[in-house]
Amino acid sequence: MSTFLSLGAVLVTAVLLAAGWDRVRRLGRSVLVLLAVCSLSATVFVQVNRLSGALPTSGVPEMSAGGGSRLLTVTVHGGRSGLDLPMYVYLPAAYGDGDRFPVIEALHGYPGTPGTWLGKLHVQSYLDREISAGRMAPAVVLFPTQTPRPLLDTECTNLRGGAQSETFLTVDVPAFTRAHYRIRTDRSAWGLTGYSAGAFCATNLLLRHPTRYAAAASLAGYAAPGIDVGDGSQNTTNNPLWRLRHLPRPSVALWLGWAADDKESAADSQRLTAAARAPIAATTAVIAHGGHSSAVWRQMEAPAFDWLSAHLARPLP
Repeated sequence: MSTFLSLGAVLVTAVLLAAGWDRVRRLGRSVLVLLAVCSLSATVFVQVNRLSGALPTSGVPEMSAGGGSRLLTVTVHGGRSGLDLPMYVYLPAAYGDGDRFPVIEALHGYPGTPGTWLGKLHVQSYLDREISAGRMAPAVVLFPTQTPRPLLDTECTNLRGGAQSETFLTVDVPAFTRAHYRIRTDRSAWGLTGYSAGAFCATNLLLRHPTRYAAAASLAGYAAPGIDVGDGSQNTTNNPLWRLRHLPRPSVALWLGWAADDKESAADSQRLTAAARAPIAATTAVIAHGGHSSAVWRQMEAPAFDWLSAHLARPLP
């Protein structure tokens, strides 16, 4: 009986999340997230207690796919940011050939973890398929964690007096990757992508660090962070739309995808597209239906990675 009650709570919460997510971004989303956490926690406790009486570990072991790729679980010790956070690393089947590979940082949404890329978005299979078909060059793809706490929304910024997520993603993660993997280190071989809040992150970090990254693909992103960074920069330098309208535009490539019925993301993406004039090379992709959902992101996933690969340097012998 307790199982049905807890599952019922999850169902109610899911309906509330679906109905309210596109309408609110700040306080409302925090309330919805809190409801989701409470109901999911109850369900997990009931199910795990019933099955084993012990909570499972959160680590993900090294995994191999039919395409010959590998997915590793590592911990990045951030010397500059002070953050020690887990990260998944995708190594293509060609990694054993001795080349140095381009790198893509793939950023998750809020609330969320890099595990969404692996579970709901099936990213390893998509990458294997696109590389095998020749639509994407072999690349090392990183799936870093963006925040030290599940309910801390950093939007990949350096919060004043708080988590230094931007430094972690743009300094510590690249430094770790250079030290441990056979990759290209030149800016032309580094790109970003993300979905939802992670899409905002990709766009924002590209514009803020054009000497580190050459291209970014946004899957249903936003034009502003939707949080208070603590120094007012959410309205200026941590606001991609403001940057495009008020600062010199860098020579980068930007892919913007959204669903037509995802009202907030569609409106923001269209504003970004209008502001992303030369020397920015902007590409857009629109899906008719699906809202703000993993189903939409799965449809955009392969085209986004293929586009990124076309705008990044190739593997270097």
